[in-house]
Amino acid sequence: MVDRISLPPRRAFWLWAGALGVFFFLTPVAVQAATAVVPLPTALDGALKSISEPQRLSSVFETVAILTAISLIPSVLIMTTCFLRFVIVLGLLRQALALQQTPPNHVLISLALVLTCFVMAPTIDEVNKAAIQPYRENALKATEVLPKAAAPVRKFLLRQTRKRELGFAVRMAKIETPKNEDDVPFIVLVTAFVLSELKTGFQMGFLLFLPFLVIDLGVSSVLMSLGMMMVPPSMVALPLKILLFIMVDGWALIAQGLVQSVR
Repeated sequence: MVDRISLPPRRAFWLWAGALGVFFFLTPVAVQAATAVVPLPTALDGALKSISEPQRLSSVFETVAILTAISLIPSVLIMTTCFLRFVIVLGLLRQALALQQTPPNHVLISLALVLTCFVMAPTIDEVNKAAIQPYRENALKATEVLPKAAAPVRKFLLRQTRKRELGFAVRMAKIETPKNEDDVPFIVLVTAFVLSELKTGFQMGFLLFLPFLVIDLGVSSVLMSLGMMMVPPSMVALPLKILLFIMVDGWALIAQGLVQSVR
């Protein structure tokens, strides 16, 4: 066994005395540092003061509400314009042509957005004249802008919504039957409009599918009659469908049909 290392009595006494001295010297400093008030950053201090004051707190809530509304603007524009119909029709057209990623998604979305702006230009002009310009000229209060801007949009939605989808949305909301179209709640009207746009988009897509389906069936019949069982019909039908689409100037016809479909 190894013997324990023992210090001389005098050296051990001085070590214990030094340790106690350091402990009693540092303890008040640590307590003072722990109880000291750490200065807050300027932004955090201002935020805490605004929370403690009711007026500033309401302004903070208003700012958060405005930022939230701005983030929802793209979804609102999609749900209250004909953009949804255009995107559905263009997507089904690409599937009818049996093209996987041509044109790409962002090209179809850009085309749908351009056509939407073209169609919605009169409604946007009405909103600008009825709400935005008077507000910029201080002729309208902030609380009056939204009702004034919603009137032209409501007129457009009512013009594009089928009565069947409107009645279904009213029954789904479990509200009393409105006396006229102006009494329909806006959220109910938007729901009916979206359902109507989905139905219209799929109807137009079905009609676009028919000529390309005839080409597929014709190519399949010809290949079967020639005994070419190993040749995929889609490989032969694809150039024929593209050729037919180019010969009839398909993109111009599609754009014209989409614009004219909006009543």
